[in-house]
Amino acid sequence: MSSTASGKNGTWRNWCGNVAARPARQVAPASVEELAEAMRRAREDGLKVKAVGTGHSFTSIAATDGVLIRPQLLTGIRNIDREAMTVTVEAGTPLKRLNAALAREGLSLTNMGDIMEQTVSGATSTGTHGTGRESASIAAQIKGLELVTADGSVLSCSEKQHADVFAAARIGLGALGIVTAITFAVEPLFLLTAREEPMPFERVAAEFDQLWAENEHFEFYWFPHTGNTNTKRNNRSAGPEQPVGQLAGWFEDELLSNGVFQVAQWVGRAVPAAVPAIAQVSSKALSARTYTDIPYKVFTSPRRVRFVEMEYAVPRAALVETLRELKTMVDRSDLRVSFPVEVRTAPADDITLSTASGRDSAYIAVHMFRGTPYQAYFTAAERIFTAHEGRPHWGKVHTRDAEYFARVYPRFGEFTALRDRLDPDRLFQNDYLRRVLGA
Repeated sequence: MSSTASGKNGTWRNWCGNVAARPARQVAPASVEELAEAMRRAREDGLKVKAVGTGHSFTSIAATDGVLIRPQLLTGIRNIDREAMTVTVEAGTPLKRLNAALAREGLSLTNMGDIMEQTVSGATSTGTHGTGRESASIAAQIKGLELVTADGSVLSCSEKQHADVFAAARIGLGALGIVTAITFAVEPLFLLTAREEPMPFERVAAEFDQLWAENEHFEFYWFPHTGNTNTKRNNRSAGPEQPVGQLAGWFEDELLSNGVFQVAQWVGRAVPAAVPAIAQVSSKALSARTYTDIPYKVFTSPRRVRFVEMEYAVPRAALVETLRELKTMVDRSDLRVSFPVEVRTAPADDITLSTASGRDSAYIAVHMFRGTPYQAYFTAAERIFTAHEGRPHWGKVHTRDAEYFARVYPRFGEFTALRDRLDPDRLFQNDYLRRVLGA
């Protein structure tokens, strides 16, 4: 995945290309002081301020016609505290660089999502997560953060300092201030053994609770128009390290999962009637494999085929029923869905607007190849998800508004009250925040 692109005439576009904006100016501060000065100037000029990472959100959460803050100069590790087992990192640091740097120090995050191109602040502010029985999202691993608020104040937040801000700002949607540094909990570097294998949809549905309970990290992909899934189980291992071979990794992860899959998507977009047949072939293309490696090399995968995505978190107990309803909807419709549906889980956490806030959750992500009409599929899927009190990922396509979120987030009022206090003049406002949080 590549980072954000700036087009002609200063136009900013996200990774997928479905969101574009023309900010009045773009600023890349090299320090907290320079950031505060950029914000002061924006206030004087009557402009809104938004920060953007690498643009991997599919929503307009970072779009603005005001001042766009680019954090590429706010990068690197500030401090590693081996006694507290924490690392403090600048907000613009890509997860990819953080993971590699931690590995060199013999350290690791406990869990992470399946891509690592995002900045740490972008990933946490939108609620990026992986899958885990006990280990939660990236934001749930935060022990402290530094936040520049609308009046230029710099707040250091933790469970002991500005605890109310800490509870919300770990997934702050860019609505409370601009995050400039994050302190994560880390642990000694460990090994994970990944077991990937095809499995019939009906078996996964019937045995989901057991598969979830028996594995530290379980996820699967269901291929619409088929009864097939690919499953992945990650568990800690004593070793020895046995990574995927270079040739095998290129063949499966690059040639099949990206190159051939890209061609299949082109064909499906051009000839929608061919999609079910393509799905049958795609669902059987990858064979079973087992490998052991350091965490980020197991958790993450290259994603080079561009797509649009919607993802909802439903109560974990409702996953199988929700997924069956989704499958029935696709089977009975005229839809042609060429991308697999991704399913993951997370334990309940205590972050105010986390999609797993206060409840054990399962995530169902639906995708469509970029340039393929997706509205009918996503609308039908969203109708199913919301019937189960689903909570959409903040950085992925959805149509929900503040009224809906007030119903599905018991602490929604806490967040909006804090926003009123920290940003009463709505310096960080944009159309997306106006919709999801209210005026």
